[in-house]
Amino acid sequence: MMLLHAGCTVPVGQLAEAVWDTEQPHNPRRAVQLHITRLRKMLASMTGGDVIVTGADGYRVDVRPDQIDLGRFQRRLERAEQAAKREDLDGEARALAEALAQWRGEPLAGIPSELLEREVVPRLREQWLQTVERRVEVELRRGRYAELIGELRVLTAQYPLRESLWALLMRALFGSGRRADALDAYHSARRRLADELGIEPGEELQTMHGLVLMGRSQSADEGPALLPPVPRQLPLDVPGFVGRAVELAGLDELLADHPGSPAALTVGVIAGIAGVGKTTLAVHWARRVADHFPDGQLWASLRCHDPSTAVSPDRALTSFLRALGVPEAGVPADADDRASLYRSLMDGRRMLIILDDVVSPQQARPLLPGAPGSLVLITSRSHLSGLVAAEAARPLVLDPLTREEAHELLVARLGADRISAEPAAAAEIVRHCAGLPLALTIAASSLAANPPAGAA
Repeated sequence: MMLLHAGCTVPVGQLAEAVWDTEQPHNPRRAVQLHITRLRKMLASMTGGDVIVTGADGYRVDVRPDQIDLGRFQRRLERAEQAAKREDLDGEARALAEALAQWRGEPLAGIPSELLEREVVPRLREQWLQTVERRVEVELRRGRYAELIGELRVLTAQYPLRESLWALLMRALFGSGRRADALDAYHSARRRLADELGIEPGEELQTMHGLVLMGRSQSADEGPALLPPVPRQLPLDVPGFVGRAVELAGLDELLADHPGSPAALTVGVIAGIAGVGKTTLAVHWARRVADHFPDGQLWASLRCHDPSTAVSPDRALTSFLRALGVPEAGVPADADDRASLYRSLMDGRRMLIILDDVVSPQQARPLLPGAPGSLVLITSRSHLSGLVAAEAARPLVLDPLTREEAHELLVARLGADRISAEPAAAAEIVRHCAGLPLALTIAASSLAANPPAGAA
């Protein structure tokens, strides 16, 4: 306790608390005096003099900083600061290594003091960790990537919830040409944080993840990268959505089966006739679950059943690449190269991708991520059995609305008062529209634009 406060008087009460905590002897002051007497004899034989000075209400130990490992540690940190100001990476790395050489295992190991363990040890351990991280960061700036991987593996195993160590491990792996391993390290950290704390990685780790995905590593001469915003391309949810409880539950099962990790690529297909509400259902459900996909949501309406406005997979790929941060000049001219770049950028990401109005599996496949981890939802008038067979897509066939659901849709669009005032007409509309949401919406829009006679 006195060495930790070298040069300062430590009150008798603090010394007694450090030694005995709550189990104080009958006369704490007398007990401290006896300990001081023994310490004086012990230290005199080592130093050849009396280094303990009695104060008004306590004791202090007078020693030079270089006589204590903690003092030597602080002095070398000061040298590291001076080297950093001179932009001397070698000198900074050397001083930091010398500072860490003063440590021998856990701080104050074997000292049976609850006060020191509670109030001092955490601070010293954090000081050591920050110095380790700083030395590793300096060594990475010196280009010593491969040499640090083993050490960082050990550190992340010892401190699995310390995100800064995972970010350094990712930098070391990426700098060694091991991009896939760097992404795997990110997902390992993410799983630990989710399992033990229920949180997502913080800004530092997410930024490092983005840099690796973009093929960059932050360095001193490169400066921080400007990452593109997370794509949020989902259309506006349809107001007054009604029904589809069974279908929404089926899509929720799709999400439940999705592991929420880089273990699997999940593909779902919503199939049904024109006007049955496939797109509306996909948008409504996607809006509900968007938070499960922190890397963003991509949307492509291929409009394949209208040749005049159809969007080719190549064009959709270009749009996706731009959303993922690829500048115009960086989009490859060759279609296969575009698909390869898209798969590379999607590697390691957890995203929700909606492909609307697809005709055939061939149109969807170029837009499927090559790596697992994302969820793709496709709408189509056909069942896309080729995707079901080859990509294990989960089919969901969408039927027309029930009579009750169709009636509920009209109420949502026109108001309960008007439907109650003209129940026979409402029933006739429901019958003629055959449960197709598109037809019901068009009819409701027409009626809303033509209020009944006498209405204000």
